[in-house]
Amino acid sequence: MRLVLDWDGTCTVQDTLVAAVHALGDPGVYDREFDSYGEALAAEVGTLRASAADAASWAVENVRVRAGFHELVAEHAPLIVSSGLPQLIRPVLEREGIDVELRSNDAVPSRDGWQLVFRDEGVCPVCHDKCKRRSLPSERPLVYVGDGYSDRCAARAADRIFARDSLAGYLASERVSFEPFETLHDVAGAIS
Repeated sequence: MRLVLDWDGTCTVQDTLVAAVHALGDPGVYDREFDSYGEALAAEVGTLRASAADAASWAVENVRVRAGFHELVAEHAPLIVSSGLPQLIRPVLEREGIDVELRSNDAVPSRDGWQLVFRDEGVCPVCHDKCKRRSLPSERPLVYVGDGYSDRCAARAADRIFARDSLAGYLASERVSFEPFETLHDVAGAIS
């Protein structure tokens, strides 16, 4: 079994990137409409104006991991697949003393606005957007744990899905089988 975790809102209590945009960028970006998820994500990241060091300090000070994160990582050595940024993820992992494989987008920090660098070139052949599906490992069975819009396509590629929040609502509306979770203790207990 290969366990894959989303970061924002799954490993963490809140969506780290959204919180960073509110603290270090321009939350007005959420009032705009975009033609695709990839375009929206690039615009979101583009509002960040802090230095990488300041963003890392903010993340260490403000981002909290979800209950059960340490235990799940210790037992199952998961892969984290995120649409987020290593500048906001790695400092938190370091603070928590966690060494885990991370596949994420990246960004070039600038005081004029960060430039998003997508992990995968082009768009996904399944959803036709910038999604995380192509970052998934090939090992099977694949267990995916997520919570939001960016998890939709990747979750549907898994053999077993744990979902909460808007991902759970989406999967239910699509009649896709999933197991609900609130803490990562729930996930650890179900897969042990």
